[in-house]
Order: sequence, then C-alpha cells, then structure tokens
Amino acid sequence: MLAGWLSENGHDAIHAVTVGLDRAPDTEILLRARDEARIVVTADLDYPRLLALSAAIEPSLILFRGGNWDDDDIVARLAALLDSVSEADFERSIFVVEPRRIRRRHLPIR
Repeated sequence: MLAGWLSENGHDAIHAVTVGLDRAPDTEILLRARDEARIVVTADLDYPRLLALSAAIEPSLILFRGGNWDDDDIVARLAALLDSVSEADFERSIFVVEPRRIRRRHLPIR
C-alpha cells in the first residue's frame, strides 16, 4: 500500500515483496537499499540497530515508532515529512516518526 502511494506521488518506491526480499534477512534488505540508493521505511527496530552496529552511513531510514499506525496515519505522517524535508536532508539520516513529533538522527550512529 505505502509503496503504491509513494509511486503514485512521483517517488521511485518498491516493496521488498515485489523484488523477492519478503523472506530475506534485514541485512540483505539494507544492502539492496544501499546499492540502489533507496530509503527504507519500516517500523522494525532491527534496522536502526543494524545500521548502528555496522557504523553505516547508508541507506537512510524512516522509522515509525510509538504508535499503532494504520495506513492513513502512515500516509499522512509520511506526506508531512516529505513536504517538510529536502531530498538532501534524507542523506545519511534516520527519521524517527512518532505520533507527536519527528526526530532526525545523522548516520553513522555512534
């Protein structure tokens, strides 16, 4: 759903399932995203942990936390984030989207 919404709004988005990564380890998904210069959108806390443990500077990540997110909430918050942040700001960053705020962490995480 989210990848479709992103594509409809002019973003080059794919879902892990559509490229055969639905059962892949998180590390493989991160490597593919890095190699293709993509941003991972997730609610899985393993992704920022893996980036921190490897001191990676990419791929960038948008992490949804602290809520029981439904599709409409995710789209609304992601749209607000995309409207408020430049493309350059996404480089080497993790954006943590929470119900009441959005935080940015620069990569690598130390």
